[in-house]
Amino acid sequence: MTINEIQDKIIDEFAQFDDWMDRYSLLIDYGNELATLDERYKKPENLIEGCQSRVWLNADVQDGLVVYSGESDAVLVKGIVSLLITVLSKHTAQEIIDADIYFIDAIGLKEHLSPTRSNGLVAMLKQMKIYAIALNVKNTSK
Repeated sequence: MTINEIQDKIIDEFAQFDDWMDRYSLLIDYGNELATLDERYKKPENLIEGCQSRVWLNADVQDGLVVYSGESDAVLVKGIVSLLITVLSKHTAQEIIDADIYFIDAIGLKEHLSPTRSNGLVAMLKQMKIYAIALNVKNTSK
């Protein structure tokens, strides 16, 4: 699936619920589906600056695709991490760099988060793009 197809699927999932309490529950479900992050990746350089809670993100390359892993100590934020990983993981670095991440606005997520959580969301997305840029540069310099 393309990044846009995944985003559209998420938008459709969230559109099934009018009430934001139900949408928060869906977000928490996403977090519960997120694999536990290996302890070796829970290091200071993988912590995301600007998040209210602790969030770790890691990126690896497998078969030419960027594969993200992450975790948070807050259940709602773990859901956000899971959504971002669902959308961006298992794509080429260039696809991630070029991606227009529109699902966040389309489902109204940013406007239903506290300002600090919203800032954290932006910081997570920014870090994922930075990882993709770094991996792309590393790949093209070989």
